[in-house]
This record gives sequence, structure tokens and C-alpha cells, in this order.
Amino acid sequence: MKRSGARLVIDALLAEKVEIVFGFPGGVVIPVFNALYGERGLRLVLARHEQGAVHAADGYARSTGRVGVCLVTSGPGATNTVTGLATANFDSVPLVVLTGQVTRNMIGNDAFQEADIVGISRSVTKHNYLVTNRADLGRVIREAFYIARSGRPGPVLVDMPKDVLIEESSEPLPESVSIRGYNPVSKGHPLQIRKAAQALAKSRKPLFYLGGGLHIAAAAEAFRRVEEVVDVPAVSSLMGIGILPSTHPRLLGMVGMHGTFAANTAVQNCDLLFAIGTRFDDRATGDIAKFAPHASVVHVDIDPASISRNVAVEIPIVGDARLVLEDLLPHVSRPAHEQWVAETEEWMRTHPLGQIGGNGRLSPTVVIQAISAAFPDAIVTTEVGQHQMWTALYYSFTQPRSFLTSGGLGTMGYGFPAAIGAQLGNPHRRVIDIAGDGSIQMNIQELATAVSEGVPVIVAILNNGFLGMVRQWQEVFYERRYSGVCLERTRRCPPDCAQPDENCPPYTPDFVKLAEAYGAAGFRVTEIREIAPALQEARRITDRPIFIDFRIEREANVWPMVPAGAGIHEMMNA
Repeated sequence: MKRSGARLVIDALLAEKVEIVFGFPGGVVIPVFNALYGERGLRLVLARHEQGAVHAADGYARSTGRVGVCLVTSGPGATNTVTGLATANFDSVPLVVLTGQVTRNMIGNDAFQEADIVGISRSVTKHNYLVTNRADLGRVIREAFYIARSGRPGPVLVDMPKDVLIEESSEPLPESVSIRGYNPVSKGHPLQIRKAAQALAKSRKPLFYLGGGLHIAAAAEAFRRVEEVVDVPAVSSLMGIGILPSTHPRLLGMVGMHGTFAANTAVQNCDLLFAIGTRFDDRATGDIAKFAPHASVVHVDIDPASISRNVAVEIPIVGDARLVLEDLLPHVSRPAHEQWVAETEEWMRTHPLGQIGGNGRLSPTVVIQAISAAFPDAIVTTEVGQHQMWTALYYSFTQPRSFLTSGGLGTMGYGFPAAIGAQLGNPHRRVIDIAGDGSIQMNIQELATAVSEGVPVIVAILNNGFLGMVRQWQEVFYERRYSGVCLERTRRCPPDCAQPDENCPPYTPDFVKLAEAYGAAGFRVTEIREIAPALQEARRITDRPIFIDFRIEREANVWPMVPAGAGIHEMMNA
């Protein structure tokens, strides 16, 4: 039986058990949207911008562990996905992004809404395809899903010319996928695993370093079983937050540029660093030459290219983190490390995280801790900036896949559409986007998507009137020369303004009125006593999104802080 290429696309998505397609239509993908019309097995979520669609699919994928799917048109529709693709690629998120393309005979002729998206996206995808033969379409889509979710996951783009989508053929969907030369390893080498266990047993100052790969591999439970046996202190990367509960007695906190004193100091003093599912990126390591100077390194990662790329590794283990940890468990025992544990506990006791800000306005840490107490089991997304770091440090996470943030690319505008995707993928949990007043405006148009889909995402805007992280750097390293960071600035402000005061212009926009204009709920909080009632009201609303505009202290900073080029032990404090 013959079917169009567009119908084959829908059948392929159904075969992959896709639930939701995030998309935005355009001329060359009308055949696919036409095939979607009336389809009961797939839910189409109409984003208001293609970047928002990709971030929403990303949030869906990170929170559920399933492949996120996008469908957009050619030219600007396709190029608008690039930031979302790069975000997902950095953080190893499985996506399949389907883009339309002009007809095959027009490719290369500068046709209307033509763009070489395969060439443009090559560096920001795990793999990509241009389908030039209708007979290949089903195979390519099945391969795209397999590549996206296997090995080190990542985004795969499939570019589909319009005439391929219209052409009818009787080729069936392949039942299985076999790609020559692509055979990712999942089981770790037994000898290397035993070596790692022996190194752990002999160590006097062992330290686990938890990365985002543990979430990707669904390895949190496997790691917790290992930790119960060995009772070893642990630090987390930004992406590894939630593998251990934030209150776990052996968790020293996040490591890196804004890491805790205990976490950074432990890395610099350990004799064995047992790293799982992390890339050792520069924000975590600081100056590589000064990083973990006394430690032998065990590194478990599904991607062999990540091992010894940034940090020299003595015991490499290539494999799926969950399978490696399950194989490691029978070989581990508790090392003789009582003095080391006592030392790390003392660092935690003498250098706790303190409250930040205040000065007559809301402290951002008080707001985040109140949200954490009110919604202890929520899925939390963030944008990028000071609020992201405050959330990482002060929100108490209890479960894996509950903290979704752009770690590698640092994409402002990620959190809100990602929260929409996470809420659609997890309808029985509350989802909260903790945002900055600058970054929330990057994809504010997705408020229409959230309202139309009836998702009760809570957006907590930590509004300080600044692009806060850049302002902090300008304060600390550039003599308070606040250039291009004040969101209250107008043309009437002096060019050398260095500090906000009572004469500052009113803030634009009014987030409460903006939310109401879209059909969402909006509240403003300016005092501590207003926090609890606002959160209680937000909890009550379950049929539409909620914006809460928290007017926090304007020049609160993120502490600790490691200057660029320094070692992670060279921390600055307020």
C-alpha cells in the first residue's frame, strides 16, 4: 500500500512511541502538518517560536528520559532551531528535529526560505541527514531516533525536501536499525572496573564527582547503592545535581566557579577522584593545571572522546554509568577514610552557605529556600545567570531528573519553554521555572503556548533590574562600570551611571500585567511576608501558568566565586 512521505513520517513517530511533537508550521512542511490533522496518537504542541519548540522538546526529554521531537519548516524555521540544538548537544539531550526543505531541484538555487541547515547544524548536532531519496525516509527517521538515544545521547536533525514528503511509495518502515561503524559500548571492561574498586579500597581520601551522565543513564539508584556501601564524600557538577539528595550527609555540594567551599576544597585535597558522567568542563575545574593536584583519577563515561580530554585519567572506564556501577557494586567495600570524612564534615560546618542580599529588599536566597520548602518534589528549570547559581546552591533537590538547566552552552531563555515541555511530560508533578528578569524575556512569547495548553508552570522571576551575572563581574572586576546591564535604563540616564537609586525609571515590562494580558495569573512580591501567600495561591492554580515577580535586592551577588584563570581553591567571598 502506497503512502506519502509525510504519512510515513507520522507512522515512524508512532512506531517510536512518540507522544508529543513540538512544532511550528510553514510552507514546505504543510504536508506533514496535514498528515497530523486529526491524528489521535500524537499531540501537536504549537510553539510561538522554533527556538521555544526545541527547548520545550529538550525539557520534555531531560525530565522523562524519552526522545524529544520537533517539527519546523525550512529556511528561518530551521535556522531558529540552532541555539536549541547547540544547547541539547552540549548537555547530551536526545532530540530528533525534523526540518522541511525546498524541493530537491531547487536546493542550491537560493530558493525562497532555503537554508543549508545540514551544513549550518553540523557542529551542533550528534548527526544530521538530508533525505534525497523517498525510499530512504523511513530508514533515516528510525536511525535518527536510534542515534539520538544511544551511546552519548544528543540531537539529530533530519532535513526533508517538500517533494520527498509529497511523493508516494510502498516501502515499509524498517523493523530494526543497524548502522555500520556505529556500535557504542555500554558495558564497562571488567578488569578496569576491578581496578577502580581496588583504587577506592586503598584510598585514604576518596571523592566521588557526580556528573550529568548519571541522570542520562538513569543511574541514580545504582550510585546510591554503591554510596551506601562505601560511604565516600561526593561533590556534584551543575548537571549532576539531584543524583544524591541535597541533604545527604556525604554530599559536599556543587564544585567549580560558584561551588561550595567544602566541595572545591575536597577536590583539591583528595587522593582519588572517582568521576562519573562528567566532561570536566572549565567552569568546574578552573585552571586545569591546579585542579585536583594530589589525586589519581577514575573516569567513567559512555563517550571515549571525553576521557582524558581535559584531565589526565589513570583508570578510564568506557561504558554506561548505570551498568558500570551495577558491575562495580559487588567489588566495593568501605575504605579506611574516617579522618577524611571528619575533615570534610569540618569544612561543611565551618563554611556553610550564608544568606545573600537583603538591604531592605528581598534576599534571593530566602525566596529560593521558600520555593523549595513549598514545592519539595517539583521539577525545577532555570534560565542562565545569577538565579541559576542560587538555585543550584540553595534549592533542596531530592530526586534525579528534577533540575533542568543549560549547563554547557549557558542559554538564556532556556528555562521557560523547557518547563513547558517538562510539565507536558510530567502532568502529575509541579514544574517551576526560576528565572531572571532578563532571561525570561528571551522566550516570553511561549507564555501563549503555556496558556493555550493549560499548563500550570510556575515562573518565579528573581527581578533585580539587571543582567545580574554580567553586572556582578562588572562590579567585581571592572570597577562598577555598569555597561549594557541595567534593564531600567532609558535614554535619559547618564552614560556613567554606576549604582541604582530612588530616582531610577520604572521597570519595563510590568510582569504581572504581561501575564494577565496573555491569560496567565500574575503576582508581585516585594516583602518576605508576601512570599508564602503568593506560593500558596500559585499552588491552588492548576489550569494556567503563573508568573510571580519577586523584586529582590538589586546588587546581590553569587558567592563563593572563583575568578577566571584561578584554581577552584582560590575562592572569593563577599
